[in-house]
Amino acid sequence: MVHSACTATRIGEVSGVRARDVDTDKWLLTCRRQTTPAPGGLVDKHTKGRIARFTPIIEPLRPLIARQLQAARGDPDARLYTGPGGDHISTAVLRDATHWDEVTRDLGYEHLRRHDLRHTGLTWMADAGFLPHILMEIAGHRLITTTQRYFHPDVLRILEAGQALTHHLEKLQRGGQITRR
Repeated sequence: MVHSACTATRIGEVSGVRARDVDTDKWLLTCRRQTTPAPGGLVDKHTKGRIARFTPIIEPLRPLIARQLQAARGDPDARLYTGPGGDHISTAVLRDATHWDEVTRDLGYEHLRRHDLRHTGLTWMADAGFLPHILMEIAGHRLITTTQRYFHPDVLRILEAGQALTHHLEKLQRGGQITRR
């Protein structure tokens, strides 16, 4: 779940990550496949947008990724995250392993879905100042309007924006560029 929020990837894409998809020199993840249910079980297929994309692996996530790579024992095709049998991890297994339903209920957020972690990741990246075209690339979206639907700024960010506008207008007024009427 931490991986999904910190990389803004879909749950199926987290399941599809292989050791070869992680560049530890640049700390960059190449998202190139997702694991989805199909007749007969889980299968890997292209990402939703059908194109590989890059996502930065932030410092707090690196120890987790490093542990998962170590568990892969140098096999570039090893899955970073596996189910109880050592193979594909399904969203149901992930839900159960993280006690998603109980945790969200206990927090009073029963309405949250695991896909909301992708929204969280993209919102964090936007709040950190990522440029729109970079966010589109990370999300794998073709239109900025699609990416914008993922942003959910919290009240603190809205208050900070108001303060920034106040300071900007005060600076303009001191410089004589705007006058009070």
